[in-house]
Amino acid sequence: MKPRIRCTWPGSDPLYVAYHDEEWGMPECDPRALYEKLVLDGFQAGLSWITILRKRENFRRAFDGFDPQKIARYGKRDVARLLKNEGIIRSRAKIEAAINGARAWLAIQEKEPGGFTDFIWKHVNGRMVVNTRREGEAAFAKTPMSEALSKDLKSRGFKFVGPVIVYAFAQAVGMVNDHAVECFRHAECAKLGAKRR
Repeated sequence: MKPRIRCTWPGSDPLYVAYHDEEWGMPECDPRALYEKLVLDGFQAGLSWITILRKRENFRRAFDGFDPQKIARYGKRDVARLLKNEGIIRSRAKIEAAINGARAWLAIQEKEPGGFTDFIWKHVNGRMVVNTRREGEAAFAKTPMSEALSKDLKSRGFKFVGPVIVYAFAQAVGMVNDHAVECFRHAECAKLGAKRR
């Protein structure tokens, strides 16, 4: 049996490899999961993704399973509780951004046709963008799509959603397929992303 060829960025860390093989680039349409990934990408700002990945379960416990309806009701006591939690990134600005983001998520979910899912996916016309980067070639850091989505999110009250963070989010949730073409996940994700959302 031939060994699988995959993108080189996860290295040999089992957690990172599992994330690459099972999650990264998979088209995500669940509005709660999209909120979670957007918040975690915001917490990543200035850090490596593996740092966030190693703390993800701590984040989920600390933030009520990333339930936006619960997080939108957080107040000063919750912020103080989170700032004491050594299992997460203890940044007041990022914690407050997650809370404001939950409130913005609720507004979009309630008022926009198709809710938060369509609000996000409309930026790629409801269909995955499939790139054909070869291993060793640099992936984009940002694109006109991520700049437009960043601007849209900021206008709704989200923070830590610059175009670079938003592009990383788009890769993670399968709006963009940036697996190297040699990687076994490129074709698999492309097939899943061929349907319009």
